[in-house]
Amino acid sequence: MSISRRQFGLGSMAAMAFASYAQRAIASAGATYRSEIAGYGDLLPDPAGFLDLPRGFSYQVISSAGEAMDDGFLVPDNFDGMGCFALPGGKLALVRNHELGVDSARKGPTGGDPKREARLAGRGAYDRASSGMVLPGGTSTVIYDPATGRREEQFLSLAGTTVNCAGGITPWGSWLSCEETVVAAPETGRSHGWIFEVPAARRGLADPVPLKAMGRFRHEAAAVDPVTGIVYLTEDRDDGLFYRFIPDHPGELARGGRLQALAIANGISDSRNWSGTGFAAGSSHPVRWIDLAEVESPGDDLRLRGHALGAALFARGEGIHLGLGQDGAREFFFTCTSGGSGRYGQIFRLTTGGGSGDRLELFVESTDPQLMDYADNLTVAPWGHLIVCEDRTGNKINHLKGVSPQGKLYTLARLNAETELAGACFSPDGSILFVNAYAPGRTLAIRGPWRSVSDAAA
Repeated sequence: MSISRRQFGLGSMAAMAFASYAQRAIASAGATYRSEIAGYGDLLPDPAGFLDLPRGFSYQVISSAGEAMDDGFLVPDNFDGMGCFALPGGKLALVRNHELGVDSARKGPTGGDPKREARLAGRGAYDRASSGMVLPGGTSTVIYDPATGRREEQFLSLAGTTVNCAGGITPWGSWLSCEETVVAAPETGRSHGWIFEVPAARRGLADPVPLKAMGRFRHEAAAVDPVTGIVYLTEDRDDGLFYRFIPDHPGELARGGRLQALAIANGISDSRNWSGTGFAAGSSHPVRWIDLAEVESPGDDLRLRGHALGAALFARGEGIHLGLGQDGAREFFFTCTSGGSGRYGQIFRLTTGGGSGDRLELFVESTDPQLMDYADNLTVAPWGHLIVCEDRTGNKINHLKGVSPQGKLYTLARLNAETELAGACFSPDGSILFVNAYAPGRTLAIRGPWRSVSDAAA
């Protein structure tokens, strides 16, 4: 792995802070990962002590929490889900979530400074805490030139929301930012647990319109079917459901629609496999969809009512991303962080648009934490492999995992820091993988011989 002087300089403070910890952790824990197939090969130690990658790969830190942005605010911390969009002139926009709660103003875009607070409050922020301070969650946008490797601009793009976890890109060029909370008055002025839409090409703050027809629950991620306009949604709870939103007007989510929950045929009401194997790995089952009522759910009971009607339970639904299957079918891969008998994580594949109706397959269930532990955000690479972020808290070193089309796991990167990886997304041409280190927040651009894995993992 090679890191230029410029790249090292951008991330050197964080790297040096984590280097001694990482060396101690790896030495005491022994090997931190295992792979079923070669992938891109063994990981090589990062001279900066931050991110270990295979030979031929390098990374660049392109944005860090606490930096002054071009709009005068600070880069908020707690970097989570992220989407990448093509802009005119070959530039890219990275729209990035910040998973900051009600009491995290000092980690937010104002840093708790009264002057910045007053300025932000007058610019269309959605809500405030009971303290009167603007809620620190939301999104920031980074404009990046892949040809020069330079960050050209960064600014706040959604303000006054809270615990913005993951989300998803839309075919019409926006980011769906999801609140993973159902906090409400008296802690806040308004209820939360909504999805907000952020146009990727817009400079400045998006209009903070909650898409209430898409339901109020602990939203995690979203993926849009480009053919039908249907939005598929995950819920980060131990007893969460899997949802889809059928818009009345595809591409215009604010105009309303119908929310449904997934039910599995063959008598399977629980996909978590905590008490054994109720849903065998590799098996596929037809699904049906249950209409939900009172989706604004002031009592936070949407999942309970849905399950009572027959919807299946999932173990902390996390990232979801679209892949393309055979015969025009669309494949939606989504993770369940604590699913499986060992609670190391599952990856499901929902196939829609095919001739046999919608079907759900348990694509991967980890039985070994060194193979995959706490699968979280994920993306589908342009060549069909999955890239999965691990999110095991505590003294766990997290990895980026690759998954072949055959469901075989390999290890792509190791983050030598006591935090999670999040927000993995590729540039449109597949040459750069962008990913976040959660806190202290760093956005990384990873380059390397990406497509060569197709041969290595055949």
